[in-house]
Amino acid sequence: MPKVTRAEPLDPEVLVERARRGCRDAFGALYGQYADLIYRYVHARVGAQPLAEDLTSETFARALRRIGDFTWQGRDFGAWLVTIARNLVADHYKSARHRLELTTDEPPETPLEGPERAVVDAIAYQVLFQAVRRLGAEQRACVALRFLHGMTVAETAQAMGKNTGAVKALQHRAVRTLARTLPADPRAL
Repeated sequence: MPKVTRAEPLDPEVLVERARRGCRDAFGALYGQYADLIYRYVHARVGAQPLAEDLTSETFARALRRIGDFTWQGRDFGAWLVTIARNLVADHYKSARHRLELTTDEPPETPLEGPERAVVDAIAYQVLFQAVRRLGAEQRACVALRFLHGMTVAETAQAMGKNTGAVKALQHRAVRTLARTLPADPRAL
């Protein structure tokens, strides 16, 4: 089994090919590159840290089991992982287990300049997050992928199974809706 060393580039294509051949270090390097992206994606949808951690772990467990099924075909490895995560989140919400859970929001992590600033930032974050939650499911997913995860329009289109024009339209409508429903500066509340 080939080993991944620090001197080698962390090119996803090379790492995926090595992981497909059974190199655990290569899959570990892929995890290192994509874990934060997947966690942020899942956390934005479920809102609870423990559940987001569980679903992120399950995303990588499924990816490891199915790494042999991955083909490049113009898709980024991260988009493939987001697709797995999206399916897990959907399965979670469809399951009876979700209806029995009680989750609480955790305060956002913000750099503190003082206690007043932290409170104002937390309130502004909650107002924005609530407004995003009121968007339709596709608009909410588009906003999360584009702005929370920093994906390009093309990456977002792949992750959502849409073309780039549809993603641009979803993003435009979502931003217009948010602009109408939010105050000019949520911190001014």
